[in-house]
Amino acid sequence: MPFCPLRSTATPPTPALWPALLLLGALGLQGCSVLQPGPAGGAESPASNTAPVTAESSAPSFAVEVRAPDAVRETLERHLELQRFRHLPDLQANELQRLLGATDANVRDLLGTLGYFAPTITVELTETPEKTTSPRTVTVTVQPGPQTRIASTNITVAGHADADTDSLARQQQRVQRNWSLAPGQPFTQSAWDGAKADGLRQLQARRYPTARIAHSRAEIDADQHQAQLSVAYDPGPAYRFGPLRVEGSQRYGSDGARRLARLPTGAVYDEAEMLDAQLRLAGSGYYDAVFLTLDTDGTDPKAAPVVAQVREAQVQKLVFGPGFSTDSGARLSLEHIHNQMPVLGWRAVTKLALDRETKLASTEWTDLPDNHGWRWFAGGQVLREATGDYDVNSGRLRAGRSKSTKNIDRNYFVQYDYANSQGLEAPTTSTAVSVNYGWTGRYFNSVTAPTRGHGVAVELGLGTTLRPERDPFVRTLVRWQSFVPAGRVQDDAGTGRNARVALRAEAGAVIARDGAQIPVTQLFVTGGDTTVRGYGYRSIGARTDNGQLYGGRTMAVGSVEWQRPIVYGGAMTDWESTLFMDAGAVADRAGDLSPRVGVGAGVRWRSPVGPLQADLAYGVKTKEVRLHLRLGFSF
Repeated sequence: MPFCPLRSTATPPTPALWPALLLLGALGLQGCSVLQPGPAGGAESPASNTAPVTAESSAPSFAVEVRAPDAVRETLERHLELQRFRHLPDLQANELQRLLGATDANVRDLLGTLGYFAPTITVELTETPEKTTSPRTVTVTVQPGPQTRIASTNITVAGHADADTDSLARQQQRVQRNWSLAPGQPFTQSAWDGAKADGLRQLQARRYPTARIAHSRAEIDADQHQAQLSVAYDPGPAYRFGPLRVEGSQRYGSDGARRLARLPTGAVYDEAEMLDAQLRLAGSGYYDAVFLTLDTDGTDPKAAPVVAQVREAQVQKLVFGPGFSTDSGARLSLEHIHNQMPVLGWRAVTKLALDRETKLASTEWTDLPDNHGWRWFAGGQVLREATGDYDVNSGRLRAGRSKSTKNIDRNYFVQYDYANSQGLEAPTTSTAVSVNYGWTGRYFNSVTAPTRGHGVAVELGLGTTLRPERDPFVRTLVRWQSFVPAGRVQDDAGTGRNARVALRAEAGAVIARDGAQIPVTQLFVTGGDTTVRGYGYRSIGARTDNGQLYGGRTMAVGSVEWQRPIVYGGAMTDWESTLFMDAGAVADRAGDLSPRVGVGAGVRWRSPVGPLQADLAYGVKTKEVRLHLRLGFSF
């Protein structure tokens, strides 16, 4: 509350008047509380309408000009201590002189973080009354001198007396091999801090989660402009995975979570293994959120518990989803998920989907995996789909077992197929039953956006047709994809990413008697966003005698694509450019394969859920240009 002093111009009051004056003083103080402070701190005059004075004035007390090479000027302009005091009101000359006296040390500290330890610095104060912006200008002139460079680095990893010396030696070699500050590189404080932190993360990622930096030192020779670095890491005890402890589980048992996570209990601690287990739990559909941590507080390092904090999903869920693709146009889907089916206790996913090319109703039931990772599954679907020039109504039932590990998926199952082709001179109906085995190996450096590695998938089926007559057949399909580094692209700051060549191949065959009526769902068609760009979805197939397109018994597809990161304005972006050529062919006999070729260019954006791909492709056979859009990576 503002205080309004009362000044007396009369003689001191007599004691009899004290009570009255005290009462008047109290009333005067209350009245002052509604007065606004004026320019001099008293009551505001009616003609005044100025804002209250703040801690900073609107006009700066002085200007700061930095004269230095581009390599250091931006840092100095942004972080100089002088900048903080420019707008202080009523800055006295002696206070400004004190600030100028501290500027030299401040500039040297800032330059030291950039690796310049022998600078020449001049600080000048100039009165500029003619300028309306500021009455004084402080000019800081800097000649940073040569930048200090790394002369040597000494990295040690020293454990306890009972530590595994061979393991520590391998870890030390790994940190040394991946050390980011090689001799000859410029020394900066941020690069030095980053290199130490990277080395620590490498130790903590496997076997030694409690590793720490014991001590570090950067010895600077300002005369020789050299830096000698040394860092010693204390790895702490080696840890192994103990049992999984689930927190937050109510609907779904902890034993099911353990079997879903497949954490290698007893194995050496590996951060990647724990993250894989976390992803398996999160992707199982039983949990909305999962977070795994290793309990290193007061536990036995040889059996440290892994704590899984989970938020369970609802038992039932209904999901509605619109979508769009250049292959099949707009899409609507409705999905019902039941995580605990009555009686069986399995998880069921039932789906209805509708787009320009397909109408689908399907259901997939899966059991929890057993202690060896194998799980039972069963499913069925009813589908209406355009296959070549025909509309095919089909149905499928399937039951078997599957197992997924870090890199390999395996499954075997029995399958029943029904297909009715419409559009022929006379509609044909065929059915078949088959026993199938599938094996997929994924060895990519990323699940969602790989830049190197390879994948291989093999499918083999043995079966027999049931209608219109019985004929045995064999169906096989092989897929392969690889990413090969093709040089490194760097921006002006030295940040780099690899360009690469993406290679893809696919081949399939159905072996049976010439007259066998194989269900169309077991035959091959190709073309579209993920196979041969430049052609419509499933528009490449075999031909009848009258030229109509249908599914064939042999297929071959190949693709080569060059992917290169885009540097714009001297900085690395999340975009990549691509050039590609696809080719594919389908026929009833391998000797009749006639490839359809598509060529084009496109861009990729590295989104959080995988690459967003936009390609413009030209079909050499059809002489048409098509736009292909796709989100994510799958193999």
